[in-house]
Formats: sequence, C-alpha cells, structure tokens
Amino acid sequence: MEITEFSMDLFSLRGQTAIVTGGNTGIGRALSLALAKSGANILVPSLIDDDGTTQKIIEETGSCYVFMEVDLTEENVSKQVVEYCVEVFGGVDILVNCAGMHLSDEVLQFDRSKWNPMVQLNLTAAFEMAHEAAKVMIPQKSGKIINICSLFSYLGGQQSPANAAAKHGLVGLTKAYCDELATYGIQVNGIAPGYLMTDMTIRDQENPVINQQVLTHTPAKRWGELSDLMGTLIFLASPASNFVNGHVLPVDGGYLVR
Repeated sequence: MEITEFSMDLFSLRGQTAIVTGGNTGIGRALSLALAKSGANILVPSLIDDDGTTQKIIEETGSCYVFMEVDLTEENVSKQVVEYCVEVFGGVDILVNCAGMHLSDEVLQFDRSKWNPMVQLNLTAAFEMAHEAAKVMIPQKSGKIINICSLFSYLGGQQSPANAAAKHGLVGLTKAYCDELATYGIQVNGIAPGYLMTDMTIRDQENPVINQQVLTHTPAKRWGELSDLMGTLIFLASPASNFVNGHVLPVDGGYLVR
C-alpha cells in the first residue's frame, strides 16, 4: 500500500464479528463496547449474566450482541462457542481473550485449590479459544487474536503465583501463536493493562497506602481508566495493525519503566 492510500477506514471494523470472553463485565465490557462502536458484532461467552446491561449499550451503537452463558473451563465449550458464532454471524474475525479470575492468599496457603481454577480460566481457556478460532481464521486467511495480559506478565507479584504464572504463559502463547499463524494472515497480540479504576480495584483505590504506592510507581501519576484500553484494542483489532504481530502492548501509564 502506498502511503497516499492510508485512510482512517483502516480502523473500521464494520461488518466484522468479535468474540469477547468475559465481555459483559469490567474491562471486558469496555472492550466489547469499543469493538461495537467501531462496527463489529459481538458474541460474549461468560458465566455471568448481567441482565441485559451490556446488550443495551452494545445495541445502542447499532451493532448486534449475543450472549452465551457458559463455563469456558469445561471440555468442548470453546468449540461450541466458536461454532455458535459462525452459525449466528457467519464467521469469526476477532477473538479477545479477556475472561479471568483472581484468587489470592499467603504463599503457604495458596495451594492447588486456588492454582487450578485460575490457570484453567486465565490460560488454558484462552488457549482453547484461540485453537478453535484458528480453525475458522486459517481458511479465511485473516483474523485477529488479542490476549488480555497484565503487568504481572512481566512481574512476580505476591499472594498469587497462579496469576503471574498464567499471565506469563499468556505472553508465551501470544508469541507462539504468532509464529504459527502469521503465515495465514492472522495477527496475535496482547494488551497488558496497568492499574485501572474498576469495580475490582475500588478497595485499593480507597486504601491511602496502596493508592499512593500506585501513583508513586506510575509516571503518569494516575490510575488508568477503562477508556484508556479502548483505542489500543481497536488498533490491534483493525487492519491498521496488520504488520504488528506477537507483541504485548502495556497500557500502564509508564509503570513498567520505573
């Protein structure tokens, strides 16, 4: 493409279909909304039914929204999700692996009862979703797989070794699948959010010690907002990023440089 052919249309997702795991709560809802505002239809597989809240905001954009109440850690569920997406929308153009959970405890109390469910959802389910989506994307010679990683894809972190292990693993999966799928015109990238203002972090925001630790360590001197992730996602989901592959992009206000 000549530089004179560059157009803002490269950021449009009109007519495309996206699966966003866990896409009706927290970060996932913001990502679903961003995709919908860019023109994509949305399928959200999740254990949590939000009583139509996400459907309302998605459909207000003019995009279609379908919800599947499923447990992504169960056998063959990922296959069912992808097949249903193809049945309803005719294909899968974008997969966003966002579903996750976080359990924490002191190191000697953090045993397999906490490790297993976190690794199953945060890593294995993401692999299985990517594996099933690839079966659709390879024949069509296009697709975007975007894994929602974490600062703990780079760091250790106390009280949740499973979180660090799974998020490090998600980076490895991102790079491995890039290496496998790039030849088919498929881009596999990740986003590593920093400390964001979400319902899950309210207690930390309101704790003066933790809040100050975050602000001191973040060059931007603020907590991130969900909207800070939305543009990043659209870039990675759109044709504008067709030569970006195997990359994990921190959206952290500079946290990792300090």
